[in-house]
Amino acid sequence: MLFSSVIFLIYFLPVFLVLYFIIPRRFKNWLILPASILFYAWGAPVFIFWLFGWVIVDYLLVKNMAGSEGRPRRLLFLASLFLNLGMLVYFKYANFFVENFNVVLGWIGVQSVEWTKLVMPIGISFITFQKLSYTIEVKRKAKPPCDSIFDYAVYILMFPQILAGPIVRYPLMADQLKAGSRPDTPDDKLAGFIRFIIGLAKKVLIADILGVEVDKIFAQAPFDMSSHIAWAGALAYTFQIYFDFSGYSDMAIGIARMMGFRLPENFNSPYISGSITEFWRRWHITLSTWFRDYLFLPLAYAVSRRMKKERYLTIRADKIIYLIATTVTFLLCGFWHGAGWTFILWGLFQGAFLIFDRLFLLKWYKKTGRLPSVILTFLIVVIGWVIFRSPDLAFAKMYITKMFAFDFHFIDLYLDREFLITTILAALFSFLAFVKPGEKLQEWVFTKPHQLSGYITLGLIGLILLIICISYVVSSGFSPFIYFRF
Repeated sequence: MLFSSVIFLIYFLPVFLVLYFIIPRRFKNWLILPASILFYAWGAPVFIFWLFGWVIVDYLLVKNMAGSEGRPRRLLFLASLFLNLGMLVYFKYANFFVENFNVVLGWIGVQSVEWTKLVMPIGISFITFQKLSYTIEVKRKAKPPCDSIFDYAVYILMFPQILAGPIVRYPLMADQLKAGSRPDTPDDKLAGFIRFIIGLAKKVLIADILGVEVDKIFAQAPFDMSSHIAWAGALAYTFQIYFDFSGYSDMAIGIARMMGFRLPENFNSPYISGSITEFWRRWHITLSTWFRDYLFLPLAYAVSRRMKKERYLTIRADKIIYLIATTVTFLLCGFWHGAGWTFILWGLFQGAFLIFDRLFLLKWYKKTGRLPSVILTFLIVVIGWVIFRSPDLAFAKMYITKMFAFDFHFIDLYLDREFLITTILAALFSFLAFVKPGEKLQEWVFTKPHQLSGYITLGLIGLILLIICISYVVSSGFSPFIYFRF
């Protein structure tokens, strides 16, 4: 079931919220879990039994780990890590490994391995990282484990964020899992409703419209298109993936807010970043901080313990540590996004520019000023998204080559007016926070508490947008969120 589908907007969400608001506090969690199971099973009924079994086994492992010390504690911790990472590797990467293994066998003239392709459970990447957070934080004794398997299941399976995040760390959710500790105010309900509608509009009125033309453009052979169409496709996809994914995050945060939960922010105007370093502080924040805290920092610490000198071949040890930790982290970050060489290259591409930032780019940006650094960073991001969207490495190379060939012939795919207007609006909204008035407007809408008049104004705008979005969904159908395949 998708947030932008008719079944969710007209039936599931209204019925759930009415029941959730009227039942006593002590029963609210008892409604969340069956609703979440129904939500997940609607699109993946075969996997719901597997998912529930996974939750039960991991809960028991971590519960026993929390009550143990010494060697048994370490073994149970490793068992939980192996279980969670093993599930992710098996379902998400087994096809990729077998396909590439068969390619190697073909090179040496050996018969390929027979393999039945696996279907990947939706949301497995986000579910795995959330479960790993629980295991690691309980191991670190940051928080005690959940009091019951029921609370743990609510934490993992809660429907607003199960499919595509935000990735919610266990310490942030531990206290919120107790229904009595969550706020239940009209302000939260109104703020959550407004946030949900904004996310829905991002998805339906911007991302989906751009996506139609993006699919057409990327379906062409790059050598057949002109440079202006290549740029149109690259820019449109850059805005599509932002409004699609940030729209989902806004909807998840909004639904959770109506339920009394506070989920972490996942985006903060990433396209106004003045460096790739800043971009990753603004883009998919819950993922970048997850990789920072659970992979980059432990890896950097482990490497630093083995560095016996201050310099190696005239290079300072701290720069070598940063280079190794960043390369490994973003190699895995790219691979987390998808089992394909384009995702691996995209991750290395991002990591390379983080290293360039550390070595010289940040110093250079200080001299150029804010605007040139934002333009250059945006260009780097656009090229990265072309790699990310391309079906294979050869396509990515040809597409980027065409972008910079400056071949502006006009025997090409027609771009309609709706697409062009939507692209312009997407650009305006993406860079709104670059100027102070735009930043203040965003703060007023998203973060500042409102008086009654403010809620009435935003509520009326929200109702109008809701009617428009539902009309659009009913008339044109819906498209899945981009990050659902990850």
